[in-house]
Amino acid sequence: MNFIDEAIENYANKHTEDESNFLNKLNRDTHLKVLQPRMLSGHFQGRLLSMLSHLTQPKCILEIGTYTGYSALCLAEGLANEGKLITIDCNEDLIHLVEETLRNSIFSSKIEFKCGDALDLIPKMDETFDLVFIDADKSNYINYYEMVLPKVSRGGLIIADNVLWSGKVLNLQNDQDLDTQVIHRFNQLVHDDSRVQNVLLPIRDGLMVLRKI
Repeated sequence: MNFIDEAIENYANKHTEDESNFLNKLNRDTHLKVLQPRMLSGHFQGRLLSMLSHLTQPKCILEIGTYTGYSALCLAEGLANEGKLITIDCNEDLIHLVEETLRNSIFSSKIEFKCGDALDLIPKMDETFDLVFIDADKSNYINYYEMVLPKVSRGGLIIADNVLWSGKVLNLQNDQDLDTQVIHRFNQLVHDDSRVQNVLLPIRDGLMVLRKI
């Protein structure tokens, strides 16, 4: 996941707004208690998500893939005064940790956690989303995208994580991994989609940022 020179990355982190004490503790706890802690958005990416949320001041955010709640809390920082964030995850092993984290945060009244399959839950939602963050199973990225785009407000953002997939997207002919193939197709799909404006940021494992036209 690390494409940038470590010294440059450390310099960028050092000169980026600090994460809150609450987020710092969640960061540490995730690395100590949870398998695959690299799935956490972390300090630098979390500050970028917070910045994008502050710039758009969304009234309603949808997050697909909660993990331990770090990215949800970062995105919630930019919510409009009466805004809300809905976050979905199907990992039942993390329910207790996620619910406890969100309950103890300053955004407890603004975040709704749903445990279940996003493909089943999203069609039942009537909300219009100003910002969507996709960071779940890669094999369904295209399905998530097509499902949420009609529910995104004009000018709203969709952000998809892990779109460089540790660089595997550069070696498609020799990589038969389904996730790699789907992520590449997703990247090509949104690049060619006249409904959105897009930029792929080579940050961490790659962030695709889309604006609905």
